[in-house]
Amino acid sequence: MTSTSRPATEPPLPSLSEQMAEQLGGWKGLLESSIPVVVFVVLNVVTKSVFDMQGRSGLTVAIVASVAAALTIAGYRLTQRRSIRHAMNGLFGVGIGAVLAWRSGEARDFYLPGIYYGYAYAAVLLGSAVVRKPMVGWVWSVLVNGGRKDWLYDARLLRAFQWLTVLWGVVWVAKVAVQHAFYLADMETALGVSRLALGYPPYLMLLAVTVWTVRRVRRDPATAPAG
Repeated sequence: MTSTSRPATEPPLPSLSEQMAEQLGGWKGLLESSIPVVVFVVLNVVTKSVFDMQGRSGLTVAIVASVAAALTIAGYRLTQRRSIRHAMNGLFGVGIGAVLAWRSGEARDFYLPGIYYGYAYAAVLLGSAVVRKPMVGWVWSVLVNGGRKDWLYDARLLRAFQWLTVLWGVVWVAKVAVQHAFYLADMETALGVSRLALGYPPYLMLLAVTVWTVRRVRRDPATAPAG
């Protein structure tokens, strides 16, 4: 009798929740990394519309509060003996944005590092697809496949990762372009809201599509994207 179990050299993909936990630090990590930006967006709007604090006065309140929130989250993770990697990444991004906004006196510059990062990330994704070394495949290799690069020699998986990498790159370009348009139009409130709305939701959607596609291709070779 033949066995239908998966070979030991081809481990099953982790669940979507397990991959999210690895990438984002779980639901707590997702929430915590968003708090400093939420604090900045809310306070920047409140200090101007409610307290009529114009110029640097209102901006200072928002900057100090957002940086304090990031530091508090990092400190809380330390007391809980949890990894602070995600918190430190968030603190680094908030810190650079805070410095730029303080030096220019414009709240919109708080979001500038995220815009530049988004364009760079999209360029790497699309560039890797052009040279047929799709970045999504490399990430999958590290997180799921024990560092093995056998997918490079599997035409089905290679085509799937090519299309997935292009999808990630296009979505990233689109969401950063929206934020950049708000930045150029000096619509700082809309920019802040778009930063939150276009942050993790597209990421989680792309992650779900990636997991589903790779599982389907490995289970049924006939479903691999044509290349």
